Amino acid sequence: MRGWPQQAQQRNRALSIPPDEYARRRRQLMKMAGEDAVLLVAAAPERIRNADAAWPYRQDSDLHYLSGFPEPDAVLALLPGRRHGEVVLFCRERDDEHERWHGESIGTERAVSEHGMDDAFPIDDIDDILPGMIEGRARVYCHFGREPEFDARLLAWMRRLRQLRGGGVVPKEFVALGHLLHDLRLYKSKAELRLMRASAAIAAEAHLAAMQMARAGRYEYEVEAELVRAMRGRGAVPAFPPIVASGTNACVMHYQANRAPLRDGDLLLIDAGAELECYASDISRSFPLNGRYSREQRALYEVVLAAQLAAIEEVRPGRPFSAAHDAAVRMIAEGLCSLGLLTGDADAAIADGSYKRFFPAKTGHWLGLDVHDVGDYRIDGEPRILEPGMVVTVEPGIYVQPGERSVPERWRGIGIRIEDDVAVTRDGNDVLTAAVPKDAEAIEAMLAQR
Repeated sequence: MRGWPQQAQQRNRALSIPPDEYARRRRQLMKMAGEDAVLLVAAAPERIRNADAAWPYRQDSDLHYLSGFPEPDAVLALLPGRRHGEVVLFCRERDDEHERWHGESIGTERAVSEHGMDDAFPIDDIDDILPGMIEGRARVYCHFGREPEFDARLLAWMRRLRQLRGGGVVPKEFVALGHLLHDLRLYKSKAELRLMRASAAIAAEAHLAAMQMARAGRYEYEVEAELVRAMRGRGAVPAFPPIVASGTNACVMHYQANRAPLRDGDLLLIDAGAELECYASDISRSFPLNGRYSREQRALYEVVLAAQLAAIEEVRPGRPFSAAHDAAVRMIAEGLCSLGLLTGDADAAIADGSYKRFFPAKTGHWLGLDVHDVGDYRIDGEPRILEPGMVVTVEPGIYVQPGERSVPERWRGIGIRIEDDVAVTRDGNDVLTAAVPKDAEAIEAMLAQR
């Protein structure tokens, strides 16, 4: 693949999801919306980092889910029942001068031949063409309120319809697209799970590489660099800015400075995931920089590990999403009470919420095209029931703040999180990230071989 244009590489990767699967997703969504609807999905805009330097481009997850189309300046229109083709894409035309500076574009012809569109038009013509396609439809499904520029264009199209001679038939409803689309995204296909396993394998390799080189005297950013190197070397990118938190920094839930020196005797918490063809993984491990957990570190680590294993047992068909969190809370409350960090018993700690001083977060979230993926956690006020094809993270933790005066000093400043990606299967679950050891003895044995 060396020497290929960047856009060609992107298209090659996107085709890991077969074209007929994208087509099936579009058909299913249009059937849910009904023949009197139009569904509009805009590409993510290019975003400027500073001056004229742009952030690396990443496609909108919903547009990717429905088309695999990788470029900005595009709008996908789904028009159920349209005689001349239900799937229409507005995108950039091929332009030699633009490509001289920015690389090859796909263009309208290849949008049809390679990405399965029924029709494609230049994005510059959308104001003239799309309003006529919308006319007569009862409802518009879109992400209104997400991108102000697209919202303004949509309102302009509605005004144009009203100003047509004789008055155009303007849709009477704007409906949140996520209500339909995000429920589809919650259930991963075989092809999606294949990509997520590959993403998890890359993230696992990155964690193992980082654990091999992380030792006292280095800096958090050196560990971050090793994580990124391992991911980019396998054709992936970080799914989010890696968290590399040593010592008391591990007590900061979303620590991102990654500037501190690594010190002998401290734990290092790494929370990092890979993104492969837009599909994410998410792994956390906490290990001793000198290769051996102290007595207090080991005691808290065993509590977190027991909580995580108990939570993973609850990730199976028929169980509510909340069951994993409830199981983790029970184990953490019991462990904290047993170690004397909480007084009384676990029932009281759960009832009064005192455990939240040390475990303030939830135990997991949906995972997929987004790290915190779409999908409702509750249905009609009740926790959602897990079904095959759903993927969740399981990530309990204990965080004893450096200034926590309710516990002896030897416990203070210890932060531990253990996180894995778990797919719900027909018979139970599949831990996608099991390649990274988490048993304390296994971690110490691996570190001893550095």
